[in-house]
Amino acid sequence: MPAMRWQAERMDNETVVSDPAWATAVMWGGLPVAGAGAAWALQAAAGWLASLPWVPFEGPLNLVASVADAEPQATIGALAIGGLAGLVLAFIGAQETLSVTVAGDRVLLGRGDSAQEIGRAAVTAVFVDGKKLVLQGRDAEEIAREGFDLSADRLREAFVAHGYPWATGGDPYRSDFRRWVPDDPDLPGSAAAVLKARAKALDKDDKTDIKELGTELAKLGIVVREEGKRQYWRRTRQHS
Repeated sequence: MPAMRWQAERMDNETVVSDPAWATAVMWGGLPVAGAGAAWALQAAAGWLASLPWVPFEGPLNLVASVADAEPQATIGALAIGGLAGLVLAFIGAQETLSVTVAGDRVLLGRGDSAQEIGRAAVTAVFVDGKKLVLQGRDAEEIAREGFDLSADRLREAFVAHGYPWATGGDPYRSDFRRWVPDDPDLPGSAAAVLKARAKALDKDDKTDIKELGTELAKLGIVVREEGKRQYWRRTRQHS
């Protein structure tokens, strides 16, 4: 999704930072139309593409070309399949989009059908780490680390407006991180095993496992972040 899409609204002493309504409408309307157009173009050009020696998937293209003469069924089918694919992509995009509601007593992080509410008293620092919004707690633990596609400036303005401690320089404990290597003697055995599993999840780009294993590490008093496929870790203040 485009990085500059955002809106910030003040509602009953809350500030909501999210994608604007027009961007949502474009996503739900534009992706099905684009999908239908792409499917129609593929159906119309399948025979020609299959004749090119350097184009892969000759078999599937020939199959598409073989039914292309059955008009208008072929065109209707292509438009329907492409439109449905666009709707699926729009649904996935909506589920992955973060919205942030900031109030004086709480923060609400919403993504799809799930939401995380964090009390103001638990938050000691808020900052952006690359394209991740991070809320830090009293023991230097990370209460939340959420990827976002919103304006970092608008997020900062929302938190500062409600009195949250925004860390302009980023993570106050960044210098405490050290790179993870297998068999690090300073890691407890359980944390070492989880970091090893998380490294495999990073290689596979398995976002669900990456997040769940990060949660397991947090229970063990380990904060983890990554740069590409490299993992870095530190202990929370309670476990240091």
